Amino acid sequence: MSDRYQGFVSSPIGKPLAKFVGLPNPTRLERWTEGSPLVTGTVLTGGVGRLAHDLPATLGELGIGSATTPVDGETYKALVFDATGITESSGLVALQEFFTPLMRRLDRCPRVVVLGTTPESVAGSERVAQRALEGFTRSLGKEIGRGGTVQLVHVSPGAEGAIASTLAFLLSPKSAYVSGQVVRIGATGTTTAEPVADWGRPLEGKVALVTGASRGIGEQIARVLHRDGATVVGLDVPQAASELQALARELDGDHLVLDITAKDAPQRIAHHLRTEHGGVDVVVHNAGITRDKKLANMGTDRWESVIAVNLTAPERITRTLLDEGVVHANGRIVGVASIAGIAGNLGQTNYATSKAGVIGLVDSLADEVGDGITVNAVAPGFIITDMTAAVPFATREVGQRLNAMSQGGLPVDVAETIAWYANPASTAVNGNVVRVCGQMMLGA
Repeated sequence: MSDRYQGFVSSPIGKPLAKFVGLPNPTRLERWTEGSPLVTGTVLTGGVGRLAHDLPATLGELGIGSATTPVDGETYKALVFDATGITESSGLVALQEFFTPLMRRLDRCPRVVVLGTTPESVAGSERVAQRALEGFTRSLGKEIGRGGTVQLVHVSPGAEGAIASTLAFLLSPKSAYVSGQVVRIGATGTTTAEPVADWGRPLEGKVALVTGASRGIGEQIARVLHRDGATVVGLDVPQAASELQALARELDGDHLVLDITAKDAPQRIAHHLRTEHGGVDVVVHNAGITRDKKLANMGTDRWESVIAVNLTAPERITRTLLDEGVVHANGRIVGVASIAGIAGNLGQTNYATSKAGVIGLVDSLADEVGDGITVNAVAPGFIITDMTAAVPFATREVGQRLNAMSQGGLPVDVAETIAWYANPASTAVNGNVVRVCGQMMLGA
């Protein structure tokens, strides 16, 4: 589904008209294609902290070219600033001194990453300064323009060697629609990272379960995880069986047809994964439904069905897979929440409740699981799918423009974020909820 508005304002007729009227003219986002380098261009690093010294080597291992000193006349694809050395508020001026001279020297669709220390791991003036970084990055995300993104990565002490997978994602076009986010590394669980033999296929030999896999976002999740080397087990309801089977054949994977709200669904899923695949490495709870009505007009059936599919089923399935030891060591559990679960949405009290509950599931399990298993969630904003195509035109246009990028995202944007979580090197990325929303203007 294409963005007709974006096509119009980029056309020879629409471009001057949009400029004259003052309409937003969204930049066409760069997205990663298989075989391309992670970063096309140079990453400039700076700052004085516990991460700065090793940054060039870490980027080099990922095949990313970097420099530590700006050269007159050169432009840069990305900027990475180590702010872990800022221990009091007066030191925050280092942000302005580094970034201000470089903001007009960025290439199209640039990336900015600020590295800080998890505020809860420090105290006093240092905690104040580190917490202040969030305001800087969120604001810069709304200024950067030209399809750029800005992120803050809090790295806990001891997790310095676990940042490679996160930098690979945030500096590349894989994070095209992720901006203004705060990622925590090593804050919960382990602070180490598992080695990756092949960064091009990090999921080689892994098994991934994707619910709601037959179409839309779920289909793209299955495709991206397969691209990264995983054997994908797609799951969907009987009504979607033919599409699901076709996808499984195309991806040389497996499929499971059942209703995840059935009483015996968790046990059936666990049995299939154990007997057919010897367990599972990645579990993606993507299946979801909407039954929108204002609360004053909502029947019990609408409420209960949404909660059952979107929240109760993922919780029951996850606990069964964990309790029965079906999830392998260094496994991944990923929930698909929604911006509605963070900011709320008119006529979606049931849906927003269920998606906020998915975030609660992350909070509940992240501290509970061990053995290198991580629990994270994505929270999509306006993603262009067949479902959103049915939204009334005016509502759809407003929904697509209320973010820093003035456009909707694509299902692959959600899938790429999940693939970053799924990467074996993301062991220290635990308990995060990352919004895939182009930095929506509403919500925290």
